[in-house]
Amino acid sequence: MYIIKSFKHPLLTVDAVITIFDGRIIFIRRKNAPYKGSWAFPGGFVEYGETVEEAVIREVREETGVIIKIQDLLGVYSDPGRDPRGHMITVCFLASKIEGELRADTDAAEVSCFTADEALRMNLAFDHNKILKDALKRIL
Repeated sequence: MYIIKSFKHPLLTVDAVITIFDGRIIFIRRKNAPYKGSWAFPGGFVEYGETVEEAVIREVREETGVIIKIQDLLGVYSDPGRDPRGHMITVCFLASKIEGELRADTDAAEVSCFTADEALRMNLAFDHNKILKDALKRIL
């Protein structure tokens, strides 16, 4: 039998860079701190017993009202300072919208789509400007 001692561990989150048919990218405006009012990629915490793929599909649906198809893994972002609440590791996916109408819900105050040029001029929440630049290398 293995005994797991109590240790402080990072928390696991997911994010999605979602493109729509015209090439624009879906963003949410955060309803809550940190970065309340800032634009970010849809995402959130992985629930216990859930895969990261299930989590990103659920979080995107909850926050934006759309159903996505995961295209690829963009990367894992683990800088301990990326989230002011503590050490959060995010698994970020490239995805496309397959159905549904955009509507903000749960942690999103607003949902909108921006071109790559518009998004590059925005001051995004967390490390999402870095994630955006990494994504654009793959999708453009």
